[in-house]
Amino acid sequence: MKYKFLFSVFIIFFILVFIALGSWQIIRLNWKNNLILEIEESLKNPPIELSQSDKKNFLKIKTSGIIDFEKQIYLYNLNDTGIPGFEVINPILINNENYLINRGWIPFEKKDNPEINIFDQNNIIGILKAQGRKNIFKPDNDIKENYWFSLNRDDILKFTGKKFSKYIIYLDGNYQFPRPKKITANISNNHKKYAMTWFSLAISILLLYLYFRKKNY
Repeated sequence: MKYKFLFSVFIIFFILVFIALGSWQIIRLNWKNNLILEIEESLKNPPIELSQSDKKNFLKIKTSGIIDFEKQIYLYNLNDTGIPGFEVINPILINNENYLINRGWIPFEKKDNPEINIFDQNNIIGILKAQGRKNIFKPDNDIKENYWFSLNRDDILKFTGKKFSKYIIYLDGNYQFPRPKKITANISNNHKKYAMTWFSLAISILLLYLYFRKKNY
């Protein structure tokens, strides 16, 4: 009887753990849905002057500034169709504050081509986005060759000698090259699937346990 009791406690413990994990994913699902709605609403709004705004993620802004083309960063990435190339990123001084502006994607052969720097610095429309963390699987940046895989803050400081806002400006507009990156509310939201997985495991174990009890108790 002692072993049967311990077995029951063991099974019930795991059922409760799986239910708790499923419930946590439901909470995350509600949070993610609200976040997506907030982003969609923000992207629908007209741009506001950066200097007059409370900076936040996915805020649509308009501004002007002084771009540093000498310290232009070439960040390896794929475009929307999966073709490898670079995202062109520049330091920009706006109202005595340093930002990075992501002007968009170019194919490899256009690296260092002067034509990609034809740009109106006095009429910038873009979207603020908080800089994410470096993926540990990405290679180290080759600063000497200006070939980047991540916007590592320490590397950026070495390359530019400056510190920047935590928000990156993603340029918006009808530019050919660099082609601005489309910012949308299409972010990963698999919490419903995860919740169903945890709840299904809890139910499956419960049914197997009840069947075992019926056969052996």
